[in-house]
Amino acid sequence: MLLQMAADGMGDRTAVGPLDAGLTMADLASRAARAGTYLASLPGERVALIDLNSEAVPLALFGAALAGKPFVPINYRLTDEQLRALVARTAPATVIVGAGIAERLGTIDGIQVLDRSEFVEQTADESIEPADPYAGDPDSIAVLLYTSGTTGEPKAAVLRHQNLASYVISTVEFAGADEKDAAVVSVPPYHIAGISSVLSSTYSGRRVVYLEAFEPETWVQTVRREQVSHAMVVPTMLNRVLDVIDRDGEGLPSLRALSYGGGPMPLPVIERAMELLPGAGFVNAYGLTETSSTIALLGPDDHREAFASDDPAVRGRLASVGKPLPSVEVTIRGPLGQEVPTGERGEVWVRGEQVSGEYLGRDGDQDEGWFHTRDAGHLDAEGFLYVHGRLDDVIVRGGENISPGEIEDVLLAHPAVESVAVIGIPDTEWGEKVVAVVVPAEGQNPAESELQDHVRERLRSTRTPEHIEVRTELPFNETGKLLRRVLRDELTDLYGPS
Repeated sequence: MLLQMAADGMGDRTAVGPLDAGLTMADLASRAARAGTYLASLPGERVALIDLNSEAVPLALFGAALAGKPFVPINYRLTDEQLRALVARTAPATVIVGAGIAERLGTIDGIQVLDRSEFVEQTADESIEPADPYAGDPDSIAVLLYTSGTTGEPKAAVLRHQNLASYVISTVEFAGADEKDAAVVSVPPYHIAGISSVLSSTYSGRRVVYLEAFEPETWVQTVRREQVSHAMVVPTMLNRVLDVIDRDGEGLPSLRALSYGGGPMPLPVIERAMELLPGAGFVNAYGLTETSSTIALLGPDDHREAFASDDPAVRGRLASVGKPLPSVEVTIRGPLGQEVPTGERGEVWVRGEQVSGEYLGRDGDQDEGWFHTRDAGHLDAEGFLYVHGRLDDVIVRGGENISPGEIEDVLLAHPAVESVAVIGIPDTEWGEKVVAVVVPAEGQNPAESELQDHVRERLRSTRTPEHIEVRTELPFNETGKLLRRVLRDELTDLYGPS
C-alpha cells in the first residue's frame, strides 16, 4: 500500500539509483507487482535474500509482500556453516542470491536458489501479470530478521505489516521530501535500518542511492557525486567519514541531515562531526529490530542547543538518544518490573503499534504489550532517554552491579583515548573483575596507571579497571555493534583464572 501510494502521488520521481538513470516510483511499483506474481509462483513459504545492496532489495522486499510471503534477508558475512544453518531454518523458501553465494550454500532441502540477475530480469518482464497492491493482510508477517547471534544462536525477529506501516506512517510525512533529496544507504539489507530506509524513503518520496558495502572514501565520493541530502551511519562509520573530509577539506555541502544509531556514539565524535559538518542537521535514532526501527530521537535542534550550551546538564544531552516518539510509550523498570524514579537506571520497556517483540517459534519478552528491550537506561527530568548498554553486559563484582558504560564514559573523557570497551571477566575472588581495552587518540600513548588514576578519581575504586590493554582497534560487526563476546573470550584467556 505504501509503495502504491508513492507511485500514485509521485510516480515521476526517481526511487532508486542515479537521478538520470534510476527506477522511478512508478517503475518500482510496477516491477514490484510483477515480482509479487513471480515470487508467488515459486516454491517455498518465504523469500530470502543473501546479497549486497542493489535495486533487488526493494524489489524483493515489496515483491515478497505482494506474494504474501515473509521477506528474510540473511547475513552474507557469516561463515559457510552458519549461513547454511540459517538458510536451512528458513526453509521452505526461495533464496535470491548474489555472486558466489549459490556455491557456498550447495544443496539444502526445501530451498530453491534464484540468481539475483534472473530475479531482477523477471521483474522487467511485462508479460507477467502484476499482483494486486492492496490484497495484503496487515496481520501477516512482512519481514523476518535474524538477530546478530553474537551471544548465542540467532533468533528470528518477527515484524508484521502493521508494525512496519505504523512506524512509517507515524514518523514520516507522505511526499514530504524535496524532489532533489537523496539518501545514501550503505547499511546491509539484513539490518533493520536497511529495511526502514526503503520504506521511509519510498513514503517520503526520497531517492535511495545504494552502496554495496561501506568504505569511507567511496561513501564520501558518492555523497558528493549524487548530491546526497540524507544519510544514516553507525558510530564507527562516522569517525572514518570524518577522517576523509578532515584530510581533503572539501566537506559535504549537499548533506542536510545525518542520522546515526546502532551503538553508543562517543561524545568527542559527535562534537567533531558538528564542527566539520556545520550545514548538517544531526539526528540520533535509537531503536531495535523488534521495534521496527526508531523509538526515540535526539533531533537537530536538540543537538544544536546542547552543543552551544555551557550547562553540563544540557551539554550532556548529546550523550542521550533524545525523547521517545509520540507514537510509543517508554518506561524504565526495575528487576521486579516496577517503575523506577526519574534519573534512576533500570531496563528500558517500550510499547506501541510498531513494537513487535515477537520471535518465530518462541515467546517474545512482553508484559501487557510492553517489550523488555534488555537495554539499561534512564529518563531525566526533561524526558530525555539515556541508554547505558545491554543488561547482559553488566559486571557483577563482589555482588555489586557495575555498568560498563559508566566506566567507558569516564575513559572517553580522557584526551588520550579515542574509543574504549569495558568488559567483566571471571575472577575467583570477586566473581568478575573489570578489564578495559583502549584505542588511543592519534599520537597518544597513555600509560595504564594514568588511565586507572583517571577513573579512580571520578568513580569508586571498585570501578577502576584492574587491567587496561591498549590496541589499535576494537572488534565491531558491520552494523557498528561492539563484539563484547569476542573481547570477553580474548581477555579471559589473558587475565582470567588459570
